[in-house]
Amino acid sequence: MSNTRPNSLTTSITYLKGVGPKRAELLQVELGVFTFFDLIQHLPFRYEDRSKFYKISEITADTTSIQLVGKIRSKKMLGAGRHSRLVAIFDDGKKKMELVWFKGGKWIQSSLPLDINVVIYGRPQNFKGKWNIAHPEVERADQFESRGGGGLHPVYSSTEKLTSRGLHSSGLGRLIRVALSEVRREIEETMGEEILKELKMPGRLEAFDLVHSPKTLQEADSALKRLRFEELLYLQLTLLKQKHSVTVNMEGVRFEEVGDKFNEFYNEKLPFELTGAQKRVMKEIRADLNTGAHMNRLLQGDVGSGKTIVALMTALLAIDNGFQACIMAPTELLANQHFKGVTELLGEMDVRVELLTGSVSKSARKPILEGLESGDVDVIIGTHALIEPAVKFANLGLAVIDEQHKFGVAQRSKLWAKATISPHVLVMTATPIPRTLAMTAYGDLDCSVLDEMPPGRKDIKTVHRTDSGRLGVNDFIEKQISDGRQVYVVYPLIEESATLDHKDLMDGYDSLTRRFPLPEFKIGVVHGRMKAEDKEFEMQRFAKGETSILIATTVIEVGVNVPNATLMIIESAERFGLSQMHQLRGRVGRGGEQSYCVLMTKDEFSKEARRRLETMCRTNDGFEIAEVDMDIRGPGDVTGTQQSGIPDLQMADIMRDRDLMITARYIAGNILEEDPQLELAKHQILKINLDRILEGRPNWSRIS
Repeated sequence: MSNTRPNSLTTSITYLKGVGPKRAELLQVELGVFTFFDLIQHLPFRYEDRSKFYKISEITADTTSIQLVGKIRSKKMLGAGRHSRLVAIFDDGKKKMELVWFKGGKWIQSSLPLDINVVIYGRPQNFKGKWNIAHPEVERADQFESRGGGGLHPVYSSTEKLTSRGLHSSGLGRLIRVALSEVRREIEETMGEEILKELKMPGRLEAFDLVHSPKTLQEADSALKRLRFEELLYLQLTLLKQKHSVTVNMEGVRFEEVGDKFNEFYNEKLPFELTGAQKRVMKEIRADLNTGAHMNRLLQGDVGSGKTIVALMTALLAIDNGFQACIMAPTELLANQHFKGVTELLGEMDVRVELLTGSVSKSARKPILEGLESGDVDVIIGTHALIEPAVKFANLGLAVIDEQHKFGVAQRSKLWAKATISPHVLVMTATPIPRTLAMTAYGDLDCSVLDEMPPGRKDIKTVHRTDSGRLGVNDFIEKQISDGRQVYVVYPLIEESATLDHKDLMDGYDSLTRRFPLPEFKIGVVHGRMKAEDKEFEMQRFAKGETSILIATTVIEVGVNVPNATLMIIESAERFGLSQMHQLRGRVGRGGEQSYCVLMTKDEFSKEARRRLETMCRTNDGFEIAEVDMDIRGPGDVTGTQQSGIPDLQMADIMRDRDLMITARYIAGNILEEDPQLELAKHQILKINLDRILEGRPNWSRIS
């Protein structure tokens, strides 16, 4: 392979000394490392003190990892096939012990030097009265000394496949040091002197040097913070510039009037006094709508906090100012629920509201489409059907998107394109979002939070029961029904799975009908494989009180509002995520009666499942639950951040680096407030690098 190519940060990892095509492929697949720069961004996750050397004779039962110096006297492969292993004899000058490799032995054997001093590091174990070390790290002593290997030693995450090719933590460390020496002249500073001085952070090149070869933990910590902060700063600059382009640079229609429709609803139709949180959010929305700039606001509110009323009142402001409004939901079930809720709230008011989903017939669709195009339809509620080419608005002024993360940005862009001037946007989510995640996944939106429940709502009492307590749970179901209440029983699967040992819906139906025989107890069944009309029929029967028990899969997670339902049983609760259980629990507690949630599990389950169950039993606070959920699962899938178009994070972590994230947001905000276009000389470094990051990215910010 030719080595005449110029060294650069973007050079393929294949060309790094000690890598080659096979190792390069492994690094790409296992760690996502494609270039020299990717490799030096693979930061240590902890550091070990390697300043002390021990003797084999000093090993005791309490010894954890240990570092020794000596010589490998012999090495040979034993066994055959899958049972083969490499065994080497290590001699520290006084005693000998075995070093053993059960994987990658043939490859490792060729790299083990004989009869010269080596440093080994690993965890000793006693086998038949003798100490050995399985899969130790081995490094020539002269190389160890030349790199100043004593003292703090960085530990890098690796994988089984990488380890089998010699790329355990030490192997990766050696490659990282080679890569850093190759590219160090090309590592440019990315943050201005003023920021570095204010935050007392090292320069970029110094940070990479310190993070991979620190002398003290303080040096390592300072370097890690600097490199992680850099990523978070550019993330926040990106989001805040997008937000600025939408809320300031992007024209929005002005809703100046608070007219007859809004006042009639507020004074005559409101079913109860607005909560303080609803009043606060309406003030924030009204302020946005009267600026002449585009509104791009996120409305967070737990299940039952009154988001629909806020959305409807915002739609009435649009109508009072001569515009139409649309409410787009991810499922027909939720669209139907919004339609039912809005029409009931409006009563006999002179506001034309229509529903458009895939189930609406061709004959029923025609007058709706004509009404939209003529302006006779004031509010349209629907699913993806709203973005079809046949849907044309006379004057769309407001788009309300429920559970935005369930729509792709390209889908949403088709809706915005239906208006001459981009409509104001109100994004609603019933999934409470931790503050740090809201600053990323929704960082280019203004945030409003409904953190109060309407009056009369009682906290749902949640308990955990195992199969051994099922008789008591069945008695409680019977008591709720005899008191005139209704019950949900939710299962994770429809049919029995050979690989998952937990209750399924059809088995549950059989068990419940034996315990609660028909027709005395009326039981309905709803699951995702049913036809939409059959599903709707069963839902309506339950909503009207014609069935006492609704056995369902998670299709009832959103979109069902039955105030008379007071008991939620979640079967195989150990299989559900926290946010999903919280959403399911929110199906009860919607009336004035005390409601309950019972989490059923088998007798044994994982520590992680226990943490989820304990959290559910401890609190009804959706934001606390979201924090724990993100702690357990990580941020990736909590709100669909993969759709947001934000820069990827290589070194920082949204959960671990929460405080750094808040600092980055504050610093980025101050910079853009002083210099929105980054034109000042002191911000040129930021401008150049930000342009580089955003190069080639679609500007999804224009469609929120």
